Amino acid sequence: MGYRAPLTEMQYYLTHVLGADRLAATELFSEATPDMIDAILTEAARLSEDVLAPLNRAGDETPARLENGFVRTSPGYAEGYRAIAEGGWTAMTGAPDWGGMGLPQALSTCVVEMMSSACLSLALNPLMTQGQIEALEHHASDALKDLYLPKLNSGQWTGTMNLTEPQAGSDVGALRSRAEDNGDGTYAITGQKIYISWGDHDVAENVCHLVLARLPDGVPGTKGISLFLVPKYLPDAAGNPGAANSLKVVSLEHKMGLHGSPTCVMQYDGATGWMVGAPHGGMAAMFTMMNNARLGVGVQGLSQAEAAYQHALAYAMERTQGRSLVKDGTGTILDHADVRRMLMTMKALTAMARAICLDCALSIDLGRSGDAAALARAAVLTPIAKAFGTDTGCRVAELGVQVHGGMGYIEETGAAQYYRDVRVTAIYEGTNGIQAMDLVGRKMMSDGGAAIFALLDAVVATAAETGAPALADAAAALRATTRSMLDADDPNQRFAGAVPYLRAFALVLGGHYLQRAGAAGGGNRAALARFALNQLLPEVHALCAAATAPADDLYALSAEALSS
Repeated sequence: MGYRAPLTEMQYYLTHVLGADRLAATELFSEATPDMIDAILTEAARLSEDVLAPLNRAGDETPARLENGFVRTSPGYAEGYRAIAEGGWTAMTGAPDWGGMGLPQALSTCVVEMMSSACLSLALNPLMTQGQIEALEHHASDALKDLYLPKLNSGQWTGTMNLTEPQAGSDVGALRSRAEDNGDGTYAITGQKIYISWGDHDVAENVCHLVLARLPDGVPGTKGISLFLVPKYLPDAAGNPGAANSLKVVSLEHKMGLHGSPTCVMQYDGATGWMVGAPHGGMAAMFTMMNNARLGVGVQGLSQAEAAYQHALAYAMERTQGRSLVKDGTGTILDHADVRRMLMTMKALTAMARAICLDCALSIDLGRSGDAAALARAAVLTPIAKAFGTDTGCRVAELGVQVHGGMGYIEETGAAQYYRDVRVTAIYEGTNGIQAMDLVGRKMMSDGGAAIFALLDAVVATAAETGAPALADAAAALRATTRSMLDADDPNQRFAGAVPYLRAFALVLGGHYLQRAGAAGGGNRAALARFALNQLLPEVHALCAAATAPADDLYALSAEALSS
């Protein structure tokens, strides 16, 4: 069984759980009617199932390679990328003024999930470009917008983001790359960047790098960083790729997974670049790209959860092993209670992650349409979507290997690839620990927890309306934990409990969405919600206890004691 896009699930949650019909009532997304959404999702499903999914194993088994300074991509990737570009999928959320479609983030989120489930390594390419499009729309000069955005929206050119350096990972302010004014409106960029996804390739005619670097008068730390657009080929007078810029790929990383995605070490030697945004305002400009990119990475995690679940379910429905204890069962391992436990857990966690990501995307859309409360909701949901989406991808992919038993450890079954591919999503675009710290730090403290309490009020209302005392109890525990964190004088006390707090929050929200879906749809949806409330939500109470445990516990052992 190959990958099949979960269109019914996406459309059900958008329509019956999250109220995506509100989009068509806004001026910005008035064309996002149910018929239009259905047509776009159906076509994206066809592309994902028929064109992209067959490339997934090829990219894993025949990785991108560096030859004579140029990256050669995996078999079929050029054709797959061409199908993405010609279908206009890169342009989905771009502004119509520069060739974009101006479609809602909620719709794009569904498309990103499908394409990433089908072939995550290739789907990373347009996702990076979409992030660059957003950053340029908000911060670039009109001249840069007019030249680059039409090419990026069309897929003729692709985009990257260059933050990390060997000595500057999560601590971006430690970067050493420098920029010097050439006196003609351009800057000479010098430095080395690592972990650059799709930093070079042969699927499009130009690669446009967004590079963080420091001007000579830039102060230490993040406040002294500027952002520059540095193309692989300098545009000529007609706007076409011209002379090669002074940059090169030093090497490709040999990774645990995502073999089809070329991850480059980039060297800039006085490369010509153009400033994006204000001098020393690079982090603000880059965060425009990174916030939605964090949602996108959460969706990448979700995508691998869905793909791993489908793969494991197909295997369980065929594998015969042991005697079934279920009357009139299937005769396969699907009858065994432990296999059912794993598959139900996989399905419930995947549904929770999808609902959180879609709610985050919808809140971004409504916030862009002028709804301030939705914007505050999106700010809280973004770190949850990123961390829980990717944690779910890792957990579900791991369970997928377990469902396969010994064959899951054998590469030929394909089960291991999902885990290898998804593992990095919990690390890049800000580790999940950083997401949790963002939630209990910046997001919680900026408004005294108002946006968080508003989300919990909605959960409590669902519990009351649908008769779900387990959901109400979990929400009450999370509310008390939130108040305790708000009252903490020491920020490190909040950080010590940040990861369990975020997971507890995600499970409460996930239970809320599944319960609403079950109440509206009954039948199988109600059964899945019941499983989640009985089997997954009890974890919330333990997580809340961990979230409020003394931070001193983490430092009880000295460095020497940890080593002994």
